[in-house]
Amino acid sequence: MHIWRIKNHRMEQLTNRSWVNWLVFLILGIITIILLVGFYRWAYDDPFISYRYAANISRGLGFVYNPGERILSTTTPLFTFVLALAGFLTSDFHLLATGIGVISLALGGLFIFDLAHSWKTPIVGWTGLLLYPTFPLVVSTLGSETPLYLALCLGTFAFYARKNFITAGIFGALATLTRPDGVLVFIILGIDYLIKVRKPIPWKAILVSAVILLTWVVFAGLYFGSPIPVTLASKQQQGLMAISESFTRGLLTITRSYASWPYIVEALLALSGVILAVWKKRLWVIILIWPVVYFLSYSLLGVSRYFWYYAPLVPGFVISVGLGLTAISDSITGVIREKKRLYYLPVIFPAIILMVLFTANGRFLWQMSKRNDTRFEIYRAVGEWLRDKTLPDERVGSLEVGIIGYYAQRPMVDFAGLIQPGVAGQFDTNTTYEDAALWAVDNFNPQYIVLHDGLFNRVEQDHAQQNCEKVKRFKGKQYSYTWNLTVYDCR
Repeated sequence: MHIWRIKNHRMEQLTNRSWVNWLVFLILGIITIILLVGFYRWAYDDPFISYRYAANISRGLGFVYNPGERILSTTTPLFTFVLALAGFLTSDFHLLATGIGVISLALGGLFIFDLAHSWKTPIVGWTGLLLYPTFPLVVSTLGSETPLYLALCLGTFAFYARKNFITAGIFGALATLTRPDGVLVFIILGIDYLIKVRKPIPWKAILVSAVILLTWVVFAGLYFGSPIPVTLASKQQQGLMAISESFTRGLLTITRSYASWPYIVEALLALSGVILAVWKKRLWVIILIWPVVYFLSYSLLGVSRYFWYYAPLVPGFVISVGLGLTAISDSITGVIREKKRLYYLPVIFPAIILMVLFTANGRFLWQMSKRNDTRFEIYRAVGEWLRDKTLPDERVGSLEVGIIGYYAQRPMVDFAGLIQPGVAGQFDTNTTYEDAALWAVDNFNPQYIVLHDGLFNRVEQDHAQQNCEKVKRFKGKQYSYTWNLTVYDCR
């Protein structure tokens, strides 16, 4: 038998045997449990804004952050609703969100595996199964909507590849409701369909997805006055400040964290994978275009750098790594030619490389799990103190309102402009967060202010020390850096 046929036969056996299905779910189950155990305490500030929306929905206070203020300050309405509906399981929305996140990462790996099965590139499938749910950048977004968003996007591509356009439309609509940039997947697939298929137009799929999206647009328009989150404008305004790092430049900052040999190897494999996709495996080009379009879109929006903004680049990167391993397999096949005794080598050699990279991911995650952001505990302590010591209608001003606001359950004034659009309007190339904080305390008159000592000197000297009283200090430490938070009573 010709070596190419032998190889293809062996490759098909990697995905067609019934035991493979059990192995896939066993691998994903183990990864899910390990991630949940290792990262159940993983937290950062922004997702807690969505948790507070979900908590208020479940308490019957409405889709609001501050009760009585109908402002859409969460970019993820679907994730918020999912948390609110699942709130009967636990009142700990942080733990609930992390659980949804680890399951979503597993689903994302499964959808890449399914895509590889549809497009007959099994090595890509195993690469996605092992490297995507364990890639540190996507794992670092646990607790947010990002893992769910990526799973829905990958599901859209997977069902599109299966020509199940109605399900693909549903997944695409849900991805867009999870994050507005999910609409990019619709645009990419729509163009691909018009180029490759043209007729018939999948009207049922278009109608179903349109109904889902229009339902939200109508509701948000009536409830909030607009379906567009105010946080988008806030992040754009933040990007104008000279002290902010742009999304485009921020990519270099993010990649420095991965300047070690495993990820350098992955980068080289990804480069060869992109070449292979353009040269031979052209079906994969459609999904590799997605991170490119995403990056260009966010660069044009001019938003400031946040680490979770870069997670949608990971699926395309991991798939490119898988294609790079496929290129190695194809090269080995061409070298050994008719040597039948070596026909397993095109499978074994890429598998060894994949396991080495998977192990490197695991080592990185082990180290990362020990570096939880210690601000969580301090911010939580501040929030709980405010909840116990202040009245329910007393406003609290702070630079980071996510964790503090979630546990305080008090009306919050956000110095970063994510909750009150007027604050974000103060940002330009000549201003800082402190300028916005001064404007916020003058215009919203919070009864309490939470300040990082030494961060906002003018707020402390011009407002807090003259008009307020220090009532509580919290000491914190982030790695080698020690800092304090002071609560001021400004009644």
